[in-house]
Amino acid sequence: MCGIFGVLVRDGAAADAGGMQRAIRDLAVISEERGKESAGLAVRSGGEISVFKRPLAAHAMTRQADYRDFVEPLLRNAFAGARANGAFAAIGHARLMTNGRQGIKENNQPVVKDGAVGIHNGIVVNDAALWQRYGDIHRQADVDTELLMALLARGKRKTGSIEAAAREVYREIYGTASVAVFFDDEDRLLLATNTGSLYVASSKNGDMLIFASERHFLETFIAGSALVRDRFDARTVERVAAGSGILVDLDTLDRHPFTLKETGEPMPLPAESATATGTRKAPRVRVRDLDSESEARRTNLRRCSRCILPETMPMIRFDSDGVCNFCHDYDRMKQYGSEELEKLVAPHRSRNGEPDCVVGLSGGRDSCYALHYLKEELGLNPVAYTYDWALVTDLGRRNQARMCGKLGVEHVIVAADIKEKRQNIRQNVDAWLHRPRLGMVPLFMAGDKFYFYYLQQTRQRYNVDLAFIGGNRLEKTNFKTGFCGVSNEGGWRLYGVHWTKKAQLAFYYLKEILANPRYINRSLLDTVNAFRVSYLMPHDFVWLYDYIPWDETLIDRTLRDVYDWEIAGDTDNTWRIGDGTASFYNYIYYTVVGFSEHDTFRSNQIREGMIGREEALRAVEVDNQPRYDSIEEYAHLIGFDFDEAMSVINSIPKAY
Repeated sequence: MCGIFGVLVRDGAAADAGGMQRAIRDLAVISEERGKESAGLAVRSGGEISVFKRPLAAHAMTRQADYRDFVEPLLRNAFAGARANGAFAAIGHARLMTNGRQGIKENNQPVVKDGAVGIHNGIVVNDAALWQRYGDIHRQADVDTELLMALLARGKRKTGSIEAAAREVYREIYGTASVAVFFDDEDRLLLATNTGSLYVASSKNGDMLIFASERHFLETFIAGSALVRDRFDARTVERVAAGSGILVDLDTLDRHPFTLKETGEPMPLPAESATATGTRKAPRVRVRDLDSESEARRTNLRRCSRCILPETMPMIRFDSDGVCNFCHDYDRMKQYGSEELEKLVAPHRSRNGEPDCVVGLSGGRDSCYALHYLKEELGLNPVAYTYDWALVTDLGRRNQARMCGKLGVEHVIVAADIKEKRQNIRQNVDAWLHRPRLGMVPLFMAGDKFYFYYLQQTRQRYNVDLAFIGGNRLEKTNFKTGFCGVSNEGGWRLYGVHWTKKAQLAFYYLKEILANPRYINRSLLDTVNAFRVSYLMPHDFVWLYDYIPWDETLIDRTLRDVYDWEIAGDTDNTWRIGDGTASFYNYIYYTVVGFSEHDTFRSNQIREGMIGREEALRAVEVDNQPRYDSIEEYAHLIGFDFDEAMSVINSIPKAY
């Protein structure tokens, strides 16, 4: 199980910031014997509760620069002049993963919920039933600690008493729970356990209190930490009995024990504690959750007043009206029209049922609708072609089968060496995680660029001149080259980029590869060839949506109603669901710079007059929600550690 721990200091106690920082680190590292998957700290001082957590072992977390940036200012303010300037309390958690992956930050502790900020050691085994019983509580994570905090806060509001709330919660849960909880309107800390896996000790003069999950942890801490060595007697470490709790007054550090048993009599108070239990309202303190503050900054990014591109978009500029340069420079799509399309295909139309064209079929919505249109609307006899580069999803394959089976279309599949390609991708992902640079993210997709090469080959094998692609101009992003320091306001297709910019891109990639030799691996040939077929090989294909309107509603309705088209379980959006990589790289972009492909796509729709700005903002709020299931599946397929990757990504300095 997890390790929970804490250090509480009374106003005026002799202590310096450096000594307190080392003491918190020492107790955290001692406690990580019980769990190394993640760690976190909540500090109550100066009228606020500040929360920090990372998917790292405690010893690693306390070495992080962002941890020091978090804790050092708090301690300098709390212990200026080598004395506590007001009551100070820090509670921490060293996690052994039970419910919820630690790579998902919401599952790590401390948990902030409805005014309660707490840590928990144990497993609530009937959490699913309790979530169902209390369906009005908004669930944000998989971890059962969120439920405990929500129920404690709910019970305190209902009964007006922390003790009554704790009794009610422990009566309802089935499993194990040792907790430490701050409330934003109380000046007391709740400690409670139904197993006895909780130990406390007070200093000789009562100016400090410490707690941990095991007696041995406190004894080791007292013996080894300079700050507490002479203040505590290890023989005074006490076990909090199973089925009991303690309210600790944060100002005086007096302890008020109570029973968790519903029918039991209140436990007698120590002689020095004459204060009645129950709710004792204190001025509400501010809760600062660093992750929530980061979310707020991302939400409040300045965005173009016409589209929705944010200030973190590479090379963006706003005029005096707040309109971005991408809106000013945008050329609206000029479609040739269905009549021109008919003129184009007429000379090639087969008279005997033999194939007369090839169409790329990725399994995504645009290519699937293109196949439908070519067969049903134009009356062509297409051959569907798929390049399975190792990350066409099972869902994508099933949608391909739906389309080809319903339409009676031959399906040509060119399969890469799946195992080798996935190894190549893993090596590039590993290299990127070692030195994260947003400009290098496209290397994850280097293997799929051979799609163009094999489309050309398939056309030649079937001796047809027409080869269709279902991509559309709305997918132009600009930012992927922008993160390489290369502008791309011109054509939307890779091969159409001016040769000087191709040279700049090549130089950027070469420079980054030399700076990070991990990219020099067996995938390097793939990377070089991907650049060649993307930027240098002629793409004399027909882009269907240059001729017919791209209508998202019509496409989605046709695919679902006519072909029973399947969508992913973790999103309602139908874009990119056949691509196993998209959820991963869009998570990177959204986490680090606050936008993704969805923002550029919706911005292009605004410029085309397809949707309004408010509709686009609502759409990306949903589109950009992390697709954790898909990311975890991607990690499993490629062979990298989901939690380690998420830890690296979430630790990258944000652009907002």
